[in-house]
Amino acid sequence: MVVADTSVWITYFAGADPPVRAALRGLIRSGQAALVGVVLAELLQGCRTPDEAETILSNLSGLRFLETTFMSWKRTGELGSSLLRKGITLPFSDLIIASVALEHACEIFTLDSHFRQIPGVKLYRPPRTKTPH
Repeated sequence: MVVADTSVWITYFAGADPPVRAALRGLIRSGQAALVGVVLAELLQGCRTPDEAETILSNLSGLRFLETTFMSWKRTGELGSSLLRKGITLPFSDLIIASVALEHACEIFTLDSHFRQIPGVKLYRPPRTKTPH
């Protein structure tokens, strides 16, 4: 399973970056894409109209939803604390995404480089498409 973070979904819905869109579309079609609550909330928060929100909800409703458990919250706090002791401050929402992904042994598909700073996180690398010569 692969959790796509908010940056990937924004790119997908905006119709930007065809390789990223194709990779996410492939994960969705193969049933490998998973959704976490904080990503859903961030996407809905950015909607300008009820129609935008409905489009997002209809596109995400069939995905596997990974719940945030007590252990997810515990790990989020521990990760944040550990990183702060090293002088690293990351967005709280990304710590939650990482914690849920770790709990469910998922990779994270992201356009944000700071996920590399979170111990134990495995990043999803889309397969490269061949370019014509």
